[in-house]
Amino acid sequence: MSSRPIIDAGPSLNFLSINKERLLIGVLGKLSTPETVEAEVLRKAHADRRFKAVTATWGKLTRSCIQVLSDDLTPELAAVISRIAEMPAEQRLKTPKDLGELMVVAHAVVAAERGDVVTVLIDDGAGARLAAAEKRRLDRSRRAGRQVGGISLVSTLTVLEGAAKTEHLPDRGAMRETYLRLRGLDDGLPPIERTRLLEPALWT
Repeated sequence: MSSRPIIDAGPSLNFLSINKERLLIGVLGKLSTPETVEAEVLRKAHADRRFKAVTATWGKLTRSCIQVLSDDLTPELAAVISRIAEMPAEQRLKTPKDLGELMVVAHAVVAAERGDVVTVLIDDGAGARLAAAEKRRLDRSRRAGRQVGGISLVSTLTVLEGAAKTEHLPDRGAMRETYLRLRGLDDGLPPIERTRLLEPALWT
């Protein structure tokens, strides 16, 4: 069984700021995100003019295409957070640093533990490493015979590759323009020449 992909704040802000939410949903389908991430997205959209467009779009999307996941501490969610953070979940939730990434991964793990296959969209390096570590743990559990699902980790680059040759990015020119706009918002993205986004194999 598959759950909705769970998206982190960075990709949410970036794609929505350049009005590419249809591209994002066209590749991944309807999405979900934790309450903590929603709060981070709206806070940054109000505070930073680069993300101003997100404010108007977010409410429309949460009524149709983005499900906001409750961060209330169910026993399952609390157990995952406590294990990953190596401290009681209630204590970890009081520390805002990297909390959005943690909640994305924690929600994904809870869904995977009940048997779902969950896609996680996260660009943050530490968050991606955490998601990858949990993916490997679940893979080991499955090989050991436990009835668990899994995590599929994707990034902004993965989404853009999936959109190549579609109505959203019909040619290399559209890809380059979109990527440069995204990189203008997120200097963590590498130069396009260091990606696969312009390679002939992607466009043939």
